[in-house]
Amino acid sequence: MDSQSKIAGVVLAGGRARRMSNQDKGLVIFKGRPMVSYALDALVPVADYVLINANRNIEQYRQFGWPVICDQTDNFDGPLAGILTAMIHTKADIFVIIPCDSPFIKAVHLQKLLSVVAQNKADLTIAYDGERMHPVFLAINPCLQNSLHEYLAKGQRKVMNWVLQQNFVLVDFKDEPEIFNNINSMDDLVSFETGSTNDPL
Repeated sequence: MDSQSKIAGVVLAGGRARRMSNQDKGLVIFKGRPMVSYALDALVPVADYVLINANRNIEQYRQFGWPVICDQTDNFDGPLAGILTAMIHTKADIFVIIPCDSPFIKAVHLQKLLSVVAQNKADLTIAYDGERMHPVFLAINPCLQNSLHEYLAKGQRKVMNWVLQQNFVLVDFKDEPEIFNNINSMDDLVSFETGSTNDPL
């Protein structure tokens, strides 16, 4: 990235987490630490500032030392709503996005997303593991704010449908697909805690 570019990091922690008994996933403890802390560790080295998108337990999230922003509505409208909220709340040349439930992503992976978006002059870079896209691991240009607003205003919510409409570039992580392992349920949490699932930590 251009050394003058302002990079905003965004942690998406605003979901209902139905598969995790409606617990707040970012605050669920994994290997002794809240899951959101892993996302923050990945973002802080590559971003000029960081935002946490959350819709409950706001004071607890504020204790991590970064601004907490809530969606524009109380409807839990999904990851895109969190991204739009970040764009509304802050000015940046580029946003790098990460969910709160993927503790194996590191700063080096996010730097790769940022480098590719700069090299290709794309509006969006999306992580790709060699088999599938991971559309909540993004570097995104704020020029897409209007497109995102219009998409959500129409009642659309699916991240993949929106990103496929944009000028995007895939970023290849096929040599380490395990970094996208995420913790969606209590069963996942137990599996990764006990080491019964492929854990790159």
